[in-house]
Parts: sequence; structure tokens; C-alpha cells
Amino acid sequence: MDIFDLLSMVGGLALFLYGMHIMGDGLSKASGGKLEKILEKLTSNPIKAVLLGAGVTAVIQSSSATTVMVVGFVNSGIMKLHQAVGIIMGANIGTTATSWILSLTGIESNNFWIRMLKPSSFSPILALAGVVFIMFMKKEKKHDIGLIMIGFAILMTGMDAMSAAVKPLADVPEFTNILTMFSNPVLGMVAGLVLTAIIQSSSASVGILQALCATGSLAYATAFPIIMGQNIGTCVTAMISSVGASKNAKRAALVHLYFNIIGTIIFMAVFYLINTFVPFAFLSDSANAMGIAVIHTVFNVTATLLLLPFGRLLEKLACMTVRDTKEENMEVPDEFALLDERFLDKPSLAMQHCKEVTNNMAELSKKSLFTALDLVGNFSENAATRVSSMEDRVDRYEDVLGTYLMKLSSRDLSEKDSEELSMLLHTIGNFERISDHACNITETAREMYDKEMAFSEKARMEMQIFTEAVKEIVTKTFTSFEEENIELAKTVEPLEEVIDDLNMELKSRHVRRLTEGKCTIELGFVHSDLLTNYERVSDHCSNIAVCLIQTKLEGFDTHEYLDTIKREDNEQFKSRYAEYKEKYQLPVSSRKAGTVRA
Repeated sequence: MDIFDLLSMVGGLALFLYGMHIMGDGLSKASGGKLEKILEKLTSNPIKAVLLGAGVTAVIQSSSATTVMVVGFVNSGIMKLHQAVGIIMGANIGTTATSWILSLTGIESNNFWIRMLKPSSFSPILALAGVVFIMFMKKEKKHDIGLIMIGFAILMTGMDAMSAAVKPLADVPEFTNILTMFSNPVLGMVAGLVLTAIIQSSSASVGILQALCATGSLAYATAFPIIMGQNIGTCVTAMISSVGASKNAKRAALVHLYFNIIGTIIFMAVFYLINTFVPFAFLSDSANAMGIAVIHTVFNVTATLLLLPFGRLLEKLACMTVRDTKEENMEVPDEFALLDERFLDKPSLAMQHCKEVTNNMAELSKKSLFTALDLVGNFSENAATRVSSMEDRVDRYEDVLGTYLMKLSSRDLSEKDSEELSMLLHTIGNFERISDHACNITETAREMYDKEMAFSEKARMEMQIFTEAVKEIVTKTFTSFEEENIELAKTVEPLEEVIDDLNMELKSRHVRRLTEGKCTIELGFVHSDLLTNYERVSDHCSNIAVCLIQTKLEGFDTHEYLDTIKREDNEQFKSRYAEYKEKYQLPVSSRKAGTVRA
């Protein structure tokens, strides 16, 4: 084997790993986060958990990715530790799908249709189809499918390049001696463990082992312990991911580690014990890709069947390793746990979590505003303190969400997720500003209470009508945002116009009362502050509704939309405007309507 063969092998390995990465990304994007959401909503049935873990891993082609997601789910409180156990076991079974696909490289036949089953035969067709999908198809889903095809073709090209490059090693005695050394169970297991820990993919390391079969020098006696070690080495990714996570997340990673260590020890002990008394003849045979896939699958299925009934014991073992303190048992759940950085590698899932957290932020902002509105004329220090506390939490939401969304924006997002992200970045600022206005209203209510100021009965009725209009626009806006209801969002702008009219009319009545000496300057400032905050809250609601509509409708321009809906020929807008105008009609103004008492 000369330097050029070595370069070919390294190049083949690079293509193999890159192809696996591209194919995994394409599969993940094509699923659009649906697989991850299925995992999230998993029931506690352990058999379902195993099957689901195996299915998801077979699709995304990475047990490490599945396990890291599970660590994230446990860390964020979405999933209980006992639910994670079955998924982790299933992930080990699912990862064997790759080795079976790669084993097709060993097909040998003169029959045309059987030869077409060989990856080197159909990979070029997939590559061509993938290029056509990416270059000539407009839909993003088709691009993702094209990415999967090209990823698979690159993976198989790399596999063939590796196999061709290592073939000359069959004539190198030193290489054969090295492989013979790894037939020692302990050394072979350590070698498999280290290789997999370095490249952080058991599928890839098994693929490399299958490529070495081309030399004809790899016996099953050597391959067997290496495969056992590879199953332990794949735990490294999850262990690294659990650093800095909650104790339950660390336990989930440990369950993965303990499962593979215990399964490997039992499997190897039984295998070599039987081999001592009844020697397995196949161990001296040259390994092939199919045989390695069989060993890989038999081990993972057997280990799962053996240890699944003892899932609770694995959980207890992990809990004994990572113990809780009394203080941690009393720990308050983190309301930002869904924004786990482990989910950034699955952008569609991360976007769904961002929307859930934004909905929580919106609900908190709405609650703070409604609490503040009720304080006008009915002040309570306890309620005012709650408004201040909620406003602080909303500020925290904006900081944490904004930071997470900016990190997510640098990832490879789908067009839909990119638009959703842009909408969330715009709307969280409006939610935060609404909670700021809640604080402003609270301070105004406090001033009225401290100075014993009050509106007259008719002025109070006017403010009550204005308050009800503001509450309705906030409710409609926040509901349309949470449910992504475009039709409901379209009802916001007509109501916002009515609120603008109410604001102008109330200011006009206030000025008239001032000129007639029926209102004090000091109470006038209070009145003006309330009107300004009410009107600005409705402006923010309009911003949120328009942003939601803009995200859902392609080729949408905000200013053009606002101009269009307010045109005289827009019957739908006129009808809704008239409906709200009648609903929030002010009482007829009289010379005594603005009388106040201080």
C-alpha cells in the first residue's frame, strides 16, 4: 500500500462521513420536526418506547442524535427518566439499519436486477435524481429529498473508495498482524470504543469495519470484540451533551452508558464462555459486510430483550450515581427549559419550542395588562406588586428568547421556519412593550389612589368602554397568535381603528372639560396617561396581528396591506369597523359628563 492508496482511503473516509452527515440532515429536515415531536409525546409504555426509538433512529440514521435529543427532553422536563430508558434501548436497535444498507455492497451476481440492488449500481441514479430535485424543483420538501439522495450517493461512493483503497493491505503482513492482535477480546473492544468515541458515530465506525472486509484479512474473531466496543463508544456523544445539564439529563446519558456496558459484558461473557466449551467455527472465517451487520443487530436486539425488563433498575443505578440533594428536590421548574441548546441541531423542533415559550410569554404579558387595567379605580398594592413581578418575568422572556432565536437563526432553517423565526423576533418585542404599558397603567392607578383622585360617573363609564375595547383587542390578538388563526388576526385592525377614534374622542371631551373648568389639570394628566397607554397597547396588537398575517401570506407588504384594508371599497373592513363602532359607542356627551371629584 503506497501513499496514494492511503490518500484514497482517507478521501473515501471523508466522503463516507460527509455523506452520512448530509443524508442525516436531509432526513431530519424532511421530517420537519415531526419525529421529534412524536418522541416528546411518548407514552410510558416501554415496548412502544423501544419501537419508537428504533424507528426514529433508523430514519435519522444516528443513535447519537436520538440519545442527545432524549437528554435534552429529560433536561427540559418534557420527558420523564423512565420514558427515556426505552427510547435509548430502541435507538441502539435503530442504528443497525445503516449497517444493513452498507452490507448491500457485498452483493455479487451476473443477474441484472440483483446487480441493481448493489449501491454502486443505483447510487449514480440517486445522485442524478438528487441534483435534479435540488436544481430544478422549487418546493423545499423536494430539495430535502434531493439532499437525502445525494447524501446516500456520497456515502456509498466513500464506502467503495475505502474498500478499494484497503484491498492492497491484504498483502501486507504487518496489517494482518495488527488485526490479529485485536482478536483479543479486551484489545478489540477498546479499539472499537476509541474509534467510535473519536468519530462519535457507531454507524460510521461499523461502516469502516465493513469496508475493511475488502482486505479479506478481517476475521470474525477480530470483528466481534470491535463491534462490542463500538456500542460503548457511541455513548460518548450523549455523555458530552449532558455536561452542564440537569441531574435527570445526566442520568439519561448514564442509562445509555450502563445499558451498553452491561449488555456488552453479559453478551461477551456468555459468548466466550460457550466458545470455550463449544468453539464457534465461524470465528476463523473472513468477515464480510453482511456478517458484521448480523452481529451488530443480534447484539443490540439481544441486549434490549435482556435488559428491557430491568429498565427501572438501570434508572435506579443512574440515580444512585447522580444523587439529589434536599434543596434540588425542592427546585422550581425552569420556565425556559424548552430552550435547550441541544435542540439547536434540530431547527424544526427548536422552532416549535420557541413558539411554545413565546405563547407562555404572551399569556404572562396579557395577564399583567388585565391585572393593571383592573387597578384603575380599584387599586391594590398586592396586585400592583404582581404586575411588577410579571413585567420582570416578561423582560426575562424577551432576553432569553431573543438570544436563543439569534443562535437558531445561524442554523440551516427551512423557509417556513425562517419566516416563523422572523415573526417571533418581531412579536416578542411587542409583547414586552405591552407589559411595560401595564406597569405604566399601574403607576397611574397608584397615583390616583395615593392622591385620592377619581373620575366622575360619566367619565368612569367612558373609560370603562375604552378598557373593554382594549381587553377585546388584546384577547383577539393573543388568541390569533397562539392558534395561528389568520381570519381572527384580520379582525384586529378594524378594532384598532375604533380604539384610535375612541382615543381622539376622549381626548376631545377631556379638553372641553378643561376649558369649562370641570376637570383639574392634575387629573387631566392622569387621564391623558391612561389614554396614551391604552392606545399604544392597541398599536402593539396591530403590529402582532399584521406580522402574523405577513408570515402566513407570501409576497406580503405591511404598508400595502394596511393601505388596502382601509380603502373605501373594502366592504369587509367597513362592516367590521361599523360593528365595533356600535359595540363601543360612547354615551352622548353633555356639559356635565366630565364632572370630577378629587
